[in-house]
Amino acid sequence: MILKSRRMRNLIIISISTLILLHIAPLTAVAAQNAKATIINDAIVTVDGVEIELNDPLRMLDGRLFIPVVGIVAVFGATVDWDQDNEQVTIHTSDEDKIVLSNGVPVVYFNDNRYLMDVAPFIEGGRTYLPIRFIAQLMHATVKWYADEQLAELVSLQADEEAIPAISMNEAEPFTEDDLVLLAKITQVETGYETYEGQLAVANVILNRVKDSRFPDSIKEVIYSGKQFPPAHNGLLDKSKPNASVMRAAKDALNGKNNVEDAVYFYNPKVTKGAFWSGLEVITKIGTHRFAK
Repeated sequence: MILKSRRMRNLIIISISTLILLHIAPLTAVAAQNAKATIINDAIVTVDGVEIELNDPLRMLDGRLFIPVVGIVAVFGATVDWDQDNEQVTIHTSDEDKIVLSNGVPVVYFNDNRYLMDVAPFIEGGRTYLPIRFIAQLMHATVKWYADEQLAELVSLQADEEAIPAISMNEAEPFTEDDLVLLAKITQVETGYETYEGQLAVANVILNRVKDSRFPDSIKEVIYSGKQFPPAHNGLLDKSKPNASVMRAAKDALNGKNNVEDAVYFYNPKVTKGAFWSGLEVITKIGTHRFAK
């Protein structure tokens, strides 16, 4: 229990010192997905002094070293389940902890808790990547990276040792099951026929409004106020039955995956016209919708 408590304290640590040193903003989920990570050729990884062979390369992104999750956690005795439909990795550690990571989602589930990371996992070459220092924390180890030698050394810690000082542990902003269901239902009505990316974008327009002082500050109030969402007033919302893709999109949005940052409007230009809509700044186009601010 002492070891688990320590690991939970150290599990999700916002890298304040790293951000201060690099003078950069936290990498968003979308940035992680869209940025191109540089392959680190011929890199060597050792665990407790033993060189290990990874089937996939290390990668560098925004000055941070990333490692494929599956290959490295197995060395520490953890097992991994992969959910293709949801692009989700579930890690079962040798200490009987359960860790869930999703592509582009900056929130990690650790047993019954949710924590916010300063970087989202991304997929390249069919593998899920995380910063090697974060993986070390998950596996209760330390890591040193020697750039000149292209060498990463991971060392397992004893039960009474700390991986790193606990700078901060931020729990992710909570949401209720009612929030999830309502967000999924309106997303289904508005864009259930679109791709996952379009569904994610619509869900995020609603969440962006919640954070914007010009709009109500709850999901329910945003959906039921004004005229943006007619299904909330004509009975279609109540009858909505979200499909699996929409449920994933709504959950990912609530967990911080945002592909339409700052967009607080969406519309179909073939249906919605007028001076107001044409005067908006379009951020992106996904499927039949335009997402704007």
